[in-house]
Amino acid sequence: MNNSDRYDAIVIGSGMSGGWAAKELAERGLKTLILERGRNVEHVVDYPTANTQTWEFPHRNTLHPDVHRDNPVVSRCYAFSEATEHFFVKDTEHPYIQDKPFDWIRGYQVGGKSLLWARMVQRWAEFDFEANLADGHGTDWPIRYADLAPWYSHVEKIAGVSGNRDGLPQIPDGEFLPPFPMNAVERYAKDTIESKFPGRNVVSGRSANLSVPHNGRVCLNRTLCERGCPMGGYFSANSVTIPAAMATGNATLRPHSVVHSILYDESTGKASGVRVIDALTKEEHVFSADIIFVNASTLNTNLILLNSTSARFPNGLGNDSGVLGKYMLFHNYRGRVFGELDEFKDTALGGHRPGGCYIPRFRNVGRDKQTSFLRGYSFSFGARREAGNLDPARAAFGDDFKRQLTELGPWSVYCTGMGEVLPREENQVRLSLDQKDAWGIPLLHTDIGYTEHDDAMTADILATGAEMLEALGAKNIRQQDSKQAPGLDIHEMGGVRMGRDPKTSMLNGFNQMHAVPNVFVTDGAAMASTACQNPSLTFMALTVRAVDYAVSEFKKGTL
Repeated sequence: MNNSDRYDAIVIGSGMSGGWAAKELAERGLKTLILERGRNVEHVVDYPTANTQTWEFPHRNTLHPDVHRDNPVVSRCYAFSEATEHFFVKDTEHPYIQDKPFDWIRGYQVGGKSLLWARMVQRWAEFDFEANLADGHGTDWPIRYADLAPWYSHVEKIAGVSGNRDGLPQIPDGEFLPPFPMNAVERYAKDTIESKFPGRNVVSGRSANLSVPHNGRVCLNRTLCERGCPMGGYFSANSVTIPAAMATGNATLRPHSVVHSILYDESTGKASGVRVIDALTKEEHVFSADIIFVNASTLNTNLILLNSTSARFPNGLGNDSGVLGKYMLFHNYRGRVFGELDEFKDTALGGHRPGGCYIPRFRNVGRDKQTSFLRGYSFSFGARREAGNLDPARAAFGDDFKRQLTELGPWSVYCTGMGEVLPREENQVRLSLDQKDAWGIPLLHTDIGYTEHDDAMTADILATGAEMLEALGAKNIRQQDSKQAPGLDIHEMGGVRMGRDPKTSMLNGFNQMHAVPNVFVTDGAAMASTACQNPSLTFMALTVRAVDYAVSEFKKGTL
């Protein structure tokens, strides 16, 4: 092996958590190799549709029917459009095997899905870290809120998070920029819901969008974020962490690098390096390092570890417990409620704003279980009024057509639930025994589904959403159980879970493998439960905390 193939640290993946690992490692002086299986996307210059107007797209920013037909999975993603399809993995490009329906939404490029995410960031509550121990589902988290609180702050200060300090234990306050203001109907909803339903709170959504200039970045409230933002108006690895890592001179970025497996050295009891297949040439390369961070995104992280076999670990790297690939997690996004308001006809939206509103968990918050199901759910909430009533039944021409384009419809209000699922061994992924991908790596089987517990929670989401809209005086209220497959929430987690006991978990309280001490997993795969907050902020905080520990141990010579 050439000396140029050896590094202090290797980070597998350059997205939401991998970017943070690379930044923190490089800034602390470690020579760091960043491996990304997709192409390079450089901030500013590689956002080809960032300023493209709707009429400039060949299909007016709608997908051609052939794209829908050929990509039934990714076409279901809210952000997949003519403006963004170049940032998504198409269904045929990296196949997988669905033992149960599972929509695996992926972005293979530098920055990963941090270019595409919805940017909602709430801290976990103290009781979220205690839930597994309290009700016996899943393994006890080896950390508590106090362990992660300073690292939440570290991430928030750098990323930039807009929001209010609301004083709610369900979503602890953080380091916030000013919130984006609610519109008139949302303010009315806040007053009404909080007065009629004690314990339910409507707050400004905490968003990784900049309400004021921050660290040389600025948000223009265009709400075109998923196209990539040349101004860096929202947090992405491309706009914040990867440039910071590269600026140190300690980081090397290698795109088109498909990680086949992590190599284990029987003599040292540690991982020695990473086997990579060049995505373009299919040539094999081996890179070595003292520390390895696995941040390939949850399902690919599980895939890599399952494929990293040796005499010591015949069932996957570090898998003494047998739980690798098991206890997969996701969020229940099936329940949605919509309605319309006849009031506020003299009020319209004053422009775009990111973030929306958020209703934190109000079920089972105290010690007493209040429902037939365990744990709880939150709501994203919002109100909008749009112009352009082009009902085909009222089709018009000339002046009448112009008038229809500018007519304002009624205010619409909506609640979308995000429910916590329970850790279950039956929800798992595994490697195919006979099918491989274009790079010679086994395909992944997904066997992940809902339970009656999730059905009961969905029913409650629909009921409480409808009663809140009724309290607002909404008409034409529609309750919808989308019955969407797991995965479309794009919050997949688990499979390499943290825990106190090496017999039932893969990682300790610093995201370090119990059995392979120089390997750390800090993306969604590490999660032992899901809570009902958007998870990315927690992934980021876990990552910077793990890097702090890893660098300390490295400098002591233990890694």
